[in-house]
Amino acid sequence: MCENCDCKQGDGAGFAALDPVLEKYGKVPGSLITILQKTQDIYGYLSVDAINHISGRTGVKPAKIYGVATFYTQFRLKPIGKNLIMLCKGTACHVNGADMIEEAISEFLGVGDGETTEDGLFTLNNVACLGCCSLAPVMMVKSAEGEETFGNLTKDKVKAVLAEIRQREQEAAV
Repeated sequence: MCENCDCKQGDGAGFAALDPVLEKYGKVPGSLITILQKTQDIYGYLSVDAINHISGRTGVKPAKIYGVATFYTQFRLKPIGKNLIMLCKGTACHVNGADMIEEAISEFLGVGDGETTEDGLFTLNNVACLGCCSLAPVMMVKSAEGEETFGNLTKDKVKAVLAEIRQREQEAAV
């Protein structure tokens, strides 16, 4: 257990990367969202242990932190895949076939919105708008290497893109 909280990170070393954030914002009123954003940036999602650690360091009850984390769609409570697929569902993409593209992604990967493939390579997230309306329908794939945007998608094109990413991942694992 941590000294100031009931997370299971022993001496808190598992959250050492979070310490500068908590030192800067931990006692600043109204900074919970900033703390959660930075926590998610560091760890990829908000784990129960991270929420408990934040609670212990800030004095904010875990239930309140969890309430904020579940209210805002930007926060994730589960780990995401190595490649986060953000499929635009904005008006331009919707009228140009975003639902068809989502169907193709779901068929190819075997996941729905908010789900991660069993191999941990992909997570699909529908988003309100990516701001690339002239490329509709469009998706962005975010990974440790950066972000790639793919536009003017068709069912075949999206499957080819995903197959290429999967191939790259397999080659990198060897």
